[in-house]
Amino acid sequence: METPVVYVRLRRRVLARPETVITLGLVARLVTDTPESEQRLSRLPLHRIVPQDGNMIVIDMLQIVKAVREELPHTTVETFGEPHVLVEVAHPDTSKPRPLMLVLAWVLLFFGSGMALMNFHADVNMPLVQERITELITGKPDRHPWLFQIPYSLGVGLGMLLFFNRLLRKKMPDEPNPLEVEMFMYQENVNHYIITEEYRKKHAEEEARKRGG
Repeated sequence: METPVVYVRLRRRVLARPETVITLGLVARLVTDTPESEQRLSRLPLHRIVPQDGNMIVIDMLQIVKAVREELPHTTVETFGEPHVLVEVAHPDTSKPRPLMLVLAWVLLFFGSGMALMNFHADVNMPLVQERITELITGKPDRHPWLFQIPYSLGVGLGMLLFFNRLLRKKMPDEPNPLEVEMFMYQENVNHYIITEEYRKKHAEEEARKRGG
C-alpha cells in the first residue's frame, strides 16, 4: 500500500485577526492525494493567537510537519520553499485619515528633496561648471547662462520621472521601479530580522524552561 503524500509550500507573510486560530490552509499551499485529505489538512489548527503573541508570529515548518503527522500519522510530508512563515496580527483600523499629516509630510519631502539637490550643486560648484561649459560652447563668458540652466532644470525633473519608470509604465506594467525594489528589499530585511528575533526568543524560553525543569 502506497504511503499518502502531502506537499506543503509555505507563504512568506500572511495576515490574521486577533483571537483567531491560525490554520494550515492560511499559511501554506497544499497538494494531497485526495480532496478530502486536503480539506482536512486545510482546517488543521496550528496556533491560537493570544495578546501575548504581539503583532508578529512565526510558524516554523517543523511545527507544521509535527501537526500533519499527528493528524495523519502515516503521511509523508514533502516541503518546498521557505522554512517558516510570518503571520502579522492585523488589528481593526479605527483611526481616521488625517489630511493635515499628509500635507505636512508632502511639504517636508518637497523641501527636503529640494535642499538635497541644492546642497549637491553647491558641493560640486555647479554654477561655475555651467558657466565654463557655456563658455566652451559659445566662446563667450556668461555669468547667467539661462539657455543652459533652464533645460538642465527641466532635464533633472524628466530624468527622475524616467528613473522611477513613470512615463513608460504603460509599456512595461510588470517592471518595478527602483523605489518599489528598494521598498521590497527593506521589507525582506524587516521580515528576516523579525524571524531571527522570534527564533532567539523561542530558544531563550526553551533554555529557561530546561533550567527551571
